[in-house]
Amino acid sequence: MEERRKTAWFGESVALKGELSSAEDLVICGRFEGTIKVRDHSLTIGPDADVRADIVGKIVIVQGRVKGQISASEKIHLYESASVEGEITSPKLVIVDGARVEIRVETLKRSPDAQPQTL
Repeated sequence: MEERRKTAWFGESVALKGELSSAEDLVICGRFEGTIKVRDHSLTIGPDADVRADIVGKIVIVQGRVKGQISASEKIHLYESASVEGEITSPKLVIVDGARVEIRVETLKRSPDAQPQTL
């Protein structure tokens, strides 16, 4: 049986406030304010999205605007269209040339008892 990956979409015309959690990959293209948790999955913030939230995920991809704390257990990827203000914690961070950032960064080693390293 072929495994099918599920992704939830949050459209450009949608604006929500509160706590959002997902047990599948999530794409946000609209406006959101609050908390986002996709712990073992990926979160993509689309190019037209405006997110003011604390975010926890496995992989976080930012193409739009984010203000808040972003924590990823695997990787954070900021595209050239990204605008991020806040704090980032992840073992891997990719910042494409052109991304606008005003952030505090902590990188983590992969071992479970590793201590954060502030850059």
